[in-house]
Amino acid sequence: MTIKTIDLFSGIGGIRLGFEKACKKLNVEHSCVFASDIKKTACEVYRHRFGKLPDPFCDITKVDEKTIPDFDILFGGFPCQAFSRAGNELGFKDTRGTLFFDVKRIIEEKRPIAFLLENVGGLLRHDHGKTIKIILEVLEDLGYLVRYQIINSMNFGVPQKRPRIYIVGFDKQFAGGTFEFPSSSGIKTRLSDILEPNPVDGEFYITQTYWEYLLKHKKQNKENGNGFGYQIKSPSGLASTLMSGAWALKVI
Repeated sequence: MTIKTIDLFSGIGGIRLGFEKACKKLNVEHSCVFASDIKKTACEVYRHRFGKLPDPFCDITKVDEKTIPDFDILFGGFPCQAFSRAGNELGFKDTRGTLFFDVKRIIEEKRPIAFLLENVGGLLRHDHGKTIKIILEVLEDLGYLVRYQIINSMNFGVPQKRPRIYIVGFDKQFAGGTFEFPSSSGIKTRLSDILEPNPVDGEFYITQTYWEYLLKHKKQNKENGNGFGYQIKSPSGLASTLMSGAWALKVI
């Protein structure tokens, strides 16, 4: 038996990679039959990691759900900016927030056995809890048994504090027994466990110009009553949100 999945808002394939590792551990065959992400650079990494097919570079809002191959499980890390404190928390008023309803129309059409959705922890409190209530009601109305929980990556061997909400659903026609979210893997990892032991090339260090920008950015946010800005972490500790881009911050 082969479990068929689709990977929506796939990014560089983190959710798919975790599922593939789980399948390998359980000696279960897996095939991803469809993937989608609108960011070209992320798709390039995805192709490098998993191969060219399925090609994820497409806008899911323009994909006819009827054309998506049949599958068993849907993965969807739908965009979090609309619900995050780092954004404006506009929720469904933000076009990125309404992408959840693209997940809904695909589930409604294709009737997968199960799904796994992921978003920021702020989704739970957004609009005084009204947003998560709508999401849960929509999924339950489709005929799924739905469960959710906030899980922090630092409890699963990742040297980063990154609490995220995970929403799982099972078609009530197939749902049986009980489902429990894992509490911890028991593996503790620190930044020193993953950092290069020797000095890296200068291109991986931030420039003086960017360092001055970080100082200014943090100062402005503090004056505005916000907590956003850089943090200097010890290698023996954990990171907060990790960012990748034109610069990488030296850990000191």
